[in-house]
Amino acid sequence: MIPFNVPPCVGDEIEYVKQAIDSHKICGDGAFTKKCNAWLEERFQAQKVLLTTSGTTALDMAMLLCDLQPGDEVILPSYTFSSTATACVLAGAKLVFVDVRPDTMNIDETKIEAAITDKTKVIMVMHYAGVACEMDTIMEIAHRHNLMVVEDAAQGVMSTYKGKALGTIGDFGCYSFHETKNYSMGEGGALVINNPAYNERAEILREKGTNRAKFFRGQVDKYTWVDFGDSYLPSELNAAYLWAQLLHADEINENRMATWNAYRQAFAPLAQAGKVELQTLPEGCEHNAHMFYIKCKDLAERTALIDYLKQNGILAVFHYIPLHSAPAGLKFGRFDGEDLYTTRESERLVRLPLYYGLTEEDRNKVIEHVLAFYAQ
Repeated sequence: MIPFNVPPCVGDEIEYVKQAIDSHKICGDGAFTKKCNAWLEERFQAQKVLLTTSGTTALDMAMLLCDLQPGDEVILPSYTFSSTATACVLAGAKLVFVDVRPDTMNIDETKIEAAITDKTKVIMVMHYAGVACEMDTIMEIAHRHNLMVVEDAAQGVMSTYKGKALGTIGDFGCYSFHETKNYSMGEGGALVINNPAYNERAEILREKGTNRAKFFRGQVDKYTWVDFGDSYLPSELNAAYLWAQLLHADEINENRMATWNAYRQAFAPLAQAGKVELQTLPEGCEHNAHMFYIKCKDLAERTALIDYLKQNGILAVFHYIPLHSAPAGLKFGRFDGEDLYTTRESERLVRLPLYYGLTEEDRNKVIEHVLAFYAQ
């Protein structure tokens, strides 16, 4: 069976993990955590980056830093992972879902303004498949209404919007380094802070509510409990694993892009014949080959395609069930406007195997059987 995903491994990970063990420092914020933070800051021209235990906890931190009050509302897409929504709920907010654009599956920027009320405090965007939302419009709306913007860029590491790294455009950005992402530390993530006014509070929040970071910088003679917080520091073992991959970031990106481009070229005739729809890449958006999806005619065709590929030793998968129709979505939020595309488009989308190290032979087998399915 050709798997849908294989966690990335470049070969140097064990050596760096061993270095962490030999240093006798395997808890958070050691040498490898600092190296990863600095690499991400320099590569993406980010004001400050802090590794976290997951993309989810990065989102949790971002929403807590937005200082939401009971009854405040967050506008977000329904077509996203539960983490995007749970971070808002844990911070005490009500969810206001809006429709997606069918071309990118990102939040429809033209639907945001109508959903704003006097209780709205944050716009949460999710860059689906590493393709950017229309950030210029979204930031303009946010500035005009005095709202904060949080970017769920879990899938967007190495992607850009008009030259800016995803995660560095809004007030906060959140990356994921889960095993399903382009770069992995098993479980892990990072918070990008784009306003230095939030640096100190973020460090306190991440360090169980203490000013420990200031103590280690020599800014205070002892550290103490100063605010609420949690433990959002990943282990040095995880950071060491990630460090190996960041050093090979371009190699990983190019390898994934080669698969993505091969799929794109192979399935272009199907799209031209109107049998499938392929991903749209808006002008100014550089993506990271996080995923390759096609859209089938309808749910029945998608189910048949997935079954056909599985019978031929290929694991292809669908993606999110829209959150607004889930039990928790009904409990914690509401859908503003009409669901024109979120549900319909989610039922058509299928993702093909794409990971670092996917062999040309396996890639060609995927292509061959997708084409065979549509030739029936």
